[in-house]
Amino acid sequence: MDMHDLTRQLQVNNGSKIVMLVADGLGGLPLEPGGQTELETASTPHLDALAKQGICGGSIPVKPGISPGSGPGHLGLFGYDPLEYLIGRGALEATGIGFELQEGDVAIRCNFCTLDADGNISDRRAGRIPTEQSGPLAIKLRQVSIAGVEVFVEPVKEHRFVVVFRGKGLGGNVADTDPQATGIPPLAPRATHTDSEKTAQVAAEFVRQARELLADEPQANCCTLRGVSPKPSPPSYEDVYGLRAAAIAVYPMYKGLAQLVGMDVLGQAQTLDEQMGVLEKNWHNYDFFFIHFKYTDSTGEDGNFDAKVEKTAEVDTCVPRIMALDPDVFICTGDHSTPAMLASHSWHPVPTLIWAKHCRTDACQSFGETECLRGGLGQFEAKYLMPLALANAGRLAKFGA
Repeated sequence: MDMHDLTRQLQVNNGSKIVMLVADGLGGLPLEPGGQTELETASTPHLDALAKQGICGGSIPVKPGISPGSGPGHLGLFGYDPLEYLIGRGALEATGIGFELQEGDVAIRCNFCTLDADGNISDRRAGRIPTEQSGPLAIKLRQVSIAGVEVFVEPVKEHRFVVVFRGKGLGGNVADTDPQATGIPPLAPRATHTDSEKTAQVAAEFVRQARELLADEPQANCCTLRGVSPKPSPPSYEDVYGLRAAAIAVYPMYKGLAQLVGMDVLGQAQTLDEQMGVLEKNWHNYDFFFIHFKYTDSTGEDGNFDAKVEKTAEVDTCVPRIMALDPDVFICTGDHSTPAMLASHSWHPVPTLIWAKHCRTDACQSFGETECLRGGLGQFEAKYLMPLALANAGRLAKFGA
């Protein structure tokens, strides 16, 4: 019996409410030995107060030593083993913008990037080009024509857009073309399985034509392909947990992931304050709320320690409005660590706080990496966070006689 079979068997519907606040890329590192991380540096009085009343620890998104992408990181938080449920970023992004994938489609999350005169990447995100500039460029790429394949191109946000290939004989096993470094050219699309050789050829032709169409652009003069993936079909939150679940997110990818696991995506909030308004408006309609905050991750990826500190402190400001709604369980964590000093996702356990009305407290006096190392949750795989949330909400019956 796997964990989902067990939670199906033990479900209790008691009307309790669970809120999961995810500060993307929350975990960090000090800039010098003995220093403080971004979370420890930030002013977080409300989270610190809840840490004293709750229980803390460190969640491991996939397995020890593995640095996860955002998709696997969130799947783990939602209680889906990311090694079993392999959902590519392309499918998440496409679903998040409302594109209805069909069986056999292959979706790709794309980044505009900047190439120098030698064809090497000088900026992997084209200066985080604003949406009002990137949108028309994505639409321009609808001119790409490839024999035997339908090509759909949809704008997303900032430097991101989505491409969907539709045709016979396409597979989703193609490696990313982003080399995750500057000063070198993009990688060529490469099939990682024989079922995807055609997809790799189609992708290479798409990039070739895209580069011609974008040749005169000062920043977004090329693109990289990430998260090539077919349509997924994981079981829903209502099925495995008995929860009416909702998501309040800004970025399409996280809306897409929430939709794929059966959450309703609420509102069109663009700020944390607006997200709180959506939460308050819908409080009585759902049992579980996933609230996503992106900017602790993007500032970490930019290598900007001070900006990540500022965004971490911003997360704390929404806590009083959440707690005023009287949740039975409140969780604050991240999908992975993004230390500014590394400017990338990392393998480090993610600080995790569970506050509940019937919580067994530990000795933690604040919410940060050092305190979480001695917290009562210890270090645990993120896929067990949802069973812990359900238990603290009184939503799991006793197992066995």
